[in-house]
Amino acid sequence: MARNRRMAKIAIALLVLCIFSMLWPQARSEADSLVKLSRGQTVYVPVYSHIYSGDREYPFYLAVTLSIRNTDPKHPITILEVNYYDSDGNLLKQHVKSPVQISAMASTRYVIKESDKSGGSGANFIVKWRSYHDVNVPIIESVMIGTQRQQGISFNSRGQVIKEESK
Repeated sequence: MARNRRMAKIAIALLVLCIFSMLWPQARSEADSLVKLSRGQTVYVPVYSHIYSGDREYPFYLAVTLSIRNTDPKHPITILEVNYYDSDGNLLKQHVKSPVQISAMASTRYVIKESDKSGGSGANFIVKWRSYHDVNVPIIESVMIGTQRQQGISFNSRGQVIKEESK
């Protein structure tokens, strides 16, 4: 009886090992496919030149940093546009006059000063980037920070792809 139990446990262990070994390559390839590659995108990045606090909606003004990080370990990306829009969708500033190349694993930033109140609470950036190679998509995010009356606040927003370039 003990021998039968031991044999059953061995048989179950071998079955589990067999199933796991069959599924492991598939699980690994699915995990590998989670790495997003692209040759270019248009990215919407929400930013806030100010937010409101209290019942009277007192404005809390913020400095904005747009960060673009090339996450590809081998290839550069080229920034074609970094456009800043206000809450009503009006173009306020074109930050890129000519294409800007970001080397592999490098980053760049664009800053909106805390004193610049033109964007409003619904401001945004539109960032367009391209590459000659399939590359890891960059991380494009905004960081807002401000201090008033011994109160400090900071938070970030991640960009959202709104257009994928065809290959």
